[in-house]
Amino acid sequence: MQDYLALLLRWNTRINLVAKAEARTLWARHILDSAQLAPLIPETPGPLIDLGSGAGLPGLVLALLSGRETHLVESDRRKCAFLQEAARLLGLTKLTIHPTRIEETASLPPAAILTARALAPLPILLTHAHRILAPDGVALFPKGRTATDELTAAALHWTMRTERFQSRTDPDSTILRLSEIRPVSAQA
Repeated sequence: MQDYLALLLRWNTRINLVAKAEARTLWARHILDSAQLAPLIPETPGPLIDLGSGAGLPGLVLALLSGRETHLVESDRRKCAFLQEAARLLGLTKLTIHPTRIEETASLPPAAILTARALAPLPILLTHAHRILAPDGVALFPKGRTATDELTAAALHWTMRTERFQSRTDPDSTILRLSEIRPVSAQA
């Protein structure tokens, strides 16, 4: 993890991977915030897919912790170059980077675990999750103060099994573990 952090700090001087003001708090704000998802990952076999991976948060961190087959989806080519270098340096042989927009991904395997951090509101994430998750897959979405409002908005179009976990790194944040995601129209 220290090698990843050092690489992230080095590359962050050239491309904006994380906000410059946050470089001093990178460990707690980004690394630990991502790592806290690891205990919430079920034992189910299958790949982990991280959408909008950016600097690899949380996908690359979870790949390091779990050794699980992991796919990172990121449309920014510069960030993909960073992710490729991080995978090489850290020896992550089960990591695949998809340099494309989420909507254009066609070669992803069904995800046992789907993650996305600071990417989009929940109703949008659920559209992706419904398409990408395996039938028994689980989505882990860290959310801030708007988690309840996002769940309310999502309930207009989606049904799902919802579990909420208090963030260990931010008292105002929560982690949503969602499964059995279905469009409301499919329930009729």
